[in-house]
This record gives sequence, structure tokens and C-alpha cells, in this order.
Amino acid sequence: MLRRFLGFPWRPATAPALSAAVRCLSSGAVNITLPLNFWAGQRRISQENRKENVYEPATGRVLCHLEQCGEEEVGQAVTAAKSAFGPWSKMSGMERARIMIEAAHLIENRREEIAEMEVVNNGKSITEARLDVDSARLCIEYYAGLARTLAGQHVQLPGGSFAYTRREPLGVCVGIGAWNYPFQIAAWKSAPALACGNSMVFKPSPVTPVTAVLLAEIYEKAGAPEGLFNVVQGGQETGSLLCHHPDVAKVSFTGSVPTGQKIMEMASKGIKPVTLELGGKSPLIIFKDSDLENAVRGALMANFLSQGQVCSNGTRVYVQKDILPEFVEEVVKRTHAITIGDPLLESTRMGALVNRPHLDKVLSFVEQAKKEGATVLCGGEPFVPSDPKLRGGYYMTPCVLGDCTDDMTCVKQEIFGPVMSVLSFKTEQEVLQRANNTTMGLAAGVFTRDMTRAHRLVEQLEAGSCFINNYNITPVELPFGGFKMSGIGRENGQVTVEFYSQLKTVFVEMGDVDSLF
Repeated sequence: MLRRFLGFPWRPATAPALSAAVRCLSSGAVNITLPLNFWAGQRRISQENRKENVYEPATGRVLCHLEQCGEEEVGQAVTAAKSAFGPWSKMSGMERARIMIEAAHLIENRREEIAEMEVVNNGKSITEARLDVDSARLCIEYYAGLARTLAGQHVQLPGGSFAYTRREPLGVCVGIGAWNYPFQIAAWKSAPALACGNSMVFKPSPVTPVTAVLLAEIYEKAGAPEGLFNVVQGGQETGSLLCHHPDVAKVSFTGSVPTGQKIMEMASKGIKPVTLELGGKSPLIIFKDSDLENAVRGALMANFLSQGQVCSNGTRVYVQKDILPEFVEEVVKRTHAITIGDPLLESTRMGALVNRPHLDKVLSFVEQAKKEGATVLCGGEPFVPSDPKLRGGYYMTPCVLGDCTDDMTCVKQEIFGPVMSVLSFKTEQEVLQRANNTTMGLAAGVFTRDMTRAHRLVEQLEAGSCFINNYNITPVELPFGGFKMSGIGRENGQVTVEFYSQLKTVFVEMGDVDSLF
């Protein structure tokens, strides 16, 4: 089912069994005790006395304690990054590429270990976690390739004079990650930054702090200068310190629209460029001439990956009225069949939501939908696994809502959980207007056999990533990002080089100065 999620053939796990360490973690018998902060080449203990519990989504037990970084720790991490920036930025693209390729090889060798830790950290299924690790590796490989090709332009001018441009790094970049793809986002932000000659200080979400430090250790082992990629833990205060730090040249953030607005405001004080990958409320349009089997598969992929906690999900599913009953019947049947439970089991297709408050929030959206007239066709309830050690986890049954209308809360607001809202439409022009009637613009999808119609519709859909006869495919070669309030800038693809570098123009006079004075 997930084999083409990343744009390459899916391969099964190479390890036949889960590691003993992660088995213990999942049972709640062992906690993570090593420091999760990392700068200047090693894990660091924060001098701040503030510690917060971090919970394992699958069990609800305390996984570790988060040591938040204050002004002193942030300053040390930025200083380390600034120190590493000097030698790293002076390396050739080939030299940087060798280190990045070695990091990618280390990730491949540790694929199972990282994936298992991501499951414990985030709650998603081991099948999906492996794909996330693969995406991280491929992203680093891709930008290692681009690092070798970065170049300026030569322009011949009259009289033998000429000019050229230099593509130069920005300096110390800050990455602020989200909790739905912790390890992958750390790679997606660091790979283009490092390829362009920058260094980075990365702050993971305080909800999922565990795996970013693994990437820091991997870069270090691959031969990167000490301080090239640093990890500071913390919440809003730590993020604010990073955004306001005078030695930070750029901020890249993945998360909610309100937080993105605050980060943009903070960065503006220093005229710092930002990349913002924010929320979505994306439409998935299914015409009556679609291949129904593929349309159903697409709708499931558009709503239930990572327990529905995906910003690009196509949660507004518009189905042409002629095929609505048939489509709904099949979607409900497939949704009922999704295996929920221990995310470390190979058979599991839906793990736990990230924490208790978020689970309660998603369930409240389902209750609100019922009050507003939507019909719960399946799911939308708390789920308690039969395994006793999982009974404190944050599970729910995937939900399909029928009889939805455009004015309902479930259709207008991002739920960020396994809740699909199904709506009907009659004509192409009607559904286009309804699909674009949102402040968001991250993604959109169209299922139809009529390719002329598909391209006509995609041209008019106000979204940064559009899919024809598929959904949630994210190869690292292609840029990812949104229109409208879904963000600024792009992740991945060649264009991202533009967001992690700056151009310098150099004019060379080969004759005498022609002066007016």
C-alpha cells in the first residue's frame, strides 16, 4: 500500500526482529536517560532546571524528561554553529558532498534502529517510520549531489569587461521541527542548508525530542566539523531565543499557522528570511469517471497516514454525486479493516496519536461534526488495544464523516487526525470554487480518467502541491510547500537552494573608468 509513498519501490525491513532496547521501551520498563541536547560535537546537559515529561504515545508512560534550553545553552549552540560555519563554507561542494553521502550511508546502516526509536517517539507504525528514515536518507543523498553543482553565472559585457555571480551560504540557519515527522524533518531542513555551506541549530518539537540527536551524531560520525548540526530542546521560549539571536541568518519552521505567524514576526525584526511549511485543509476531488479502486486507495492515503497527522492530507473529499454511494461503501469497508494497535508490530497500520491532549482535540472535532449534522459512517471513537501494556496509549478508530457541508467545522478547520469528511458535488466549476474556498493552500488532488480535465483543474487549484490520480507522494526531488496561509518557500527539490543561499554580483572592469566628473 505504501510502496510508492516516497516515489521509489518499497522494500521490507531487513531486521527480522525489533531491538531489545526498543522492546523494553515499548513495555515501559526502560526510559531514555542520555541527554537529548547536542552541540559542539557531543550531547549536552542543560543548566536550566526546567524539565518536562515526554510520553510514549503507544503506552502513555513517561518515556524521558525534556531538558529545556535557555539563553546560555542557545548561545553556546549558536556559537558552535558559527565556529563550524567557517571551515564548512570554505569547503568545495565535492568535499561537503562526501561527508553528506557518508551520513546517508550511516542512516541506511542504522535504518531499523532509527525507525524503531521514531515509533517510540511518535506513535506511528513501524512500516511508516521506515519510509520516513528512507526519505531522510534520500534527501541527504539528493542534496549531496546538488552540492557538487552549485555555481554562479558569467556575463560578458562590452569592451571586454565582464561580471559574475557567486552563490554564497547565509551562515547559521535555524530549523524548527514538527512532531509528526521528527527525524525526516530534521533531514529535510539540514540537507539543503548544509549542501549550500551553512551550519544549523535545530529545535525539535518538545513532544517528540528523541530522534533529532541521532541525526546530529550521524553527521558528526560522517566527518562534519564539530558544531555543524546542533540540537537544542525546548518549547516556545527556546524557539524565540533562536529567532531573535543576532548570529542567526535564517529560520525554517514546520508547524501550525499561528506559530508560523509569530516566527515570521520575530524574524522580521532582524530582516531574516524564513521558510514556513504550515497547515492545510486540502481538497481531494473524485470524478465519476475515476478508477474507483484507485480513488478509494488515494482517499485512504490522503487521510490516514500517520494517524491522519499530516499537514498535506486531503481531508475534504469531494465525490461526484453519481458515484457517492459506491465510493462511501468501499471507503467505509476499507477503513473498518485498518489494523490499530502496537505500532512496533509489522501488522499494524495505524498506531497512536501523539499525546492525550491531541487525541481529545481530534475526538472533540468528531463530536462537533455530529452536532452540526454530519453522519459518522465509521470510527471516531477512543480505541483500547487488547494488550494490557498499551491500554494507556492514545488510540482512536479512523473516522469517515458523511453528509458534510462546506460550512461545518470539520470541513473548514484542520483537524490533524484520522478524520475524513466526504462531500458531494455535481459539476467541475462548482467543485473548483468550493475547493479553493479556504485560507489554506498546501495540497490538492484530482482523480479522473480525463487528463485534459485533470490538467485544466490543477491549473486553477490554489495549492502548492497537486496530485493527479494519486495522493501524498513526496519524492525529495520535487519541491514541497504551500500557497496562501500554508506557508512561504519550499522544502526539497532544486529550488530550495535559493532559500539557503544568497547571490553576490561581481563587476570586473577591463578598461578605463568612464566618469561623468
